[in-house]
Amino acid sequence: MARAIIKKLSDSDEHRPFVAHGSADVLKLGELTIGRGVFEPGWQWSKDVKPLAGTEFCEVIHTTCVLSGQLHVKMRDGQEFDLGPGDVAFIPPGHDAWVVGKEPCRAVDFTGAEDYARVQARKEEEAEPSVLQ
Repeated sequence: MARAIIKKLSDSDEHRPFVAHGSADVLKLGELTIGRGVFEPGWQWSKDVKPLAGTEFCEVIHTTCVLSGQLHVKMRDGQEFDLGPGDVAFIPPGHDAWVVGKEPCRAVDFTGAEDYARVQARKEEEAEPSVLQ
């Protein structure tokens, strides 16, 4: 029989600081990985996470709920939209985003936390098949 798993967002399993302007916290709930992002004023994915991800755009799928602050998202195809408190959004791969205004943006991500803001070298090491000698 499955057992309930209860955690606080403040008690993350992993903390991933951005280059500047915030961080992501990762919580594992059995098979599910959830992320909480704190994006400080001045944060922009292409400046603060791109160096960690090593990709031109964010290639993570997000299903997110914005708790506070404002976020502007620009898709690779040119579509742009704003997200604010209470907005729930599905954001496909291929986007940049940045904080709008002077208030931090706080959001919970239900699908993209496993790979978000991970150092590229670490991802490559995990992807390499082991070699038997």
